[in-house]
Amino acid sequence: MTEPFWPDDARLAVSLSLMFEAGGQPISGAGDVIPEPIEKGLPDLPTNAFFHYGVAEGIPRILDLMDKHQVKLSSFMIGRAVEAAPELAQEIVRRGHEAAAHGRTWENSYALDPDAERRFIADSVETIQKVTGRQPIGWNAYWMRNSPRTLDILQSLGFRYHIDEPSADQPFIVKLKGGDFVTVPYTFHMNDIISFPFGGWNPAAYEQALRDEFDQLYEEGAHRRRMMVVSLHDRISGHANRVRVLDRFLAYARSKPGVWFARKDEIAAWALEHRSITPVYDRGAPTVTGLPGSAA
Repeated sequence: MTEPFWPDDARLAVSLSLMFEAGGQPISGAGDVIPEPIEKGLPDLPTNAFFHYGVAEGIPRILDLMDKHQVKLSSFMIGRAVEAAPELAQEIVRRGHEAAAHGRTWENSYALDPDAERRFIADSVETIQKVTGRQPIGWNAYWMRNSPRTLDILQSLGFRYHIDEPSADQPFIVKLKGGDFVTVPYTFHMNDIISFPFGGWNPAAYEQALRDEFDQLYEEGAHRRRMMVVSLHDRISGHANRVRVLDRFLAYARSKPGVWFARKDEIAAWALEHRSITPVYDRGAPTVTGLPGSAA
């Protein structure tokens, strides 16, 4: 008997990420949304306000939208952001969403020495666990940049998966010294911070891009395991007009039969439970067994 691709024989898994970063941003710089200040090292007040929008308006609005469509997502939380808005972090978990880790601050960690990198990750775990009561098992690095040792560090800290890999449209297993570890791949083109910046914002194009991604993967899902990933940022997708676009897309996606809206911890667990149809990558070998992009 062939194993199902997804629970209840669903043909497509749709997973949303919500980046919770306000309060952990650098002293200045907003990813080209606001021009860089001339004087370096001074507090950048408009950038700080831009980030704070995610806490004041963005996350509450996105949470209400998820409730409307009965969708649960995975929130990747910055430790300092959680410290700055603990009640909001608790509310995310209270509404049934996953609390995952995104580092102590919103900055690079891959160049740190081994002890410092471990502390950087462990600090965010401790903060999230203390505030929300949940131990994170999912990880996302700053711009997906991990060091060669990151996955081993994550596994030793109790993590079960990471998302810092844009090479496939389905989860796959990585063989580590400590055992199997899941990759739940990311997508750059469905990331709101990259594809549709404020300067070039076209709501009709964004909605069409979401629908086209969904339709293609849904069609392929009749014959192979497929997953659609959409990455949202508190300070970007939480704006009123962007939520309207997401509202229309979620209504469209939910109108189709056989769609599993899943948290990433649920996807990772399913991949581990159904190893016979989950591609496996052995880090110590020059090739993979079951290419991540191949048919199951």
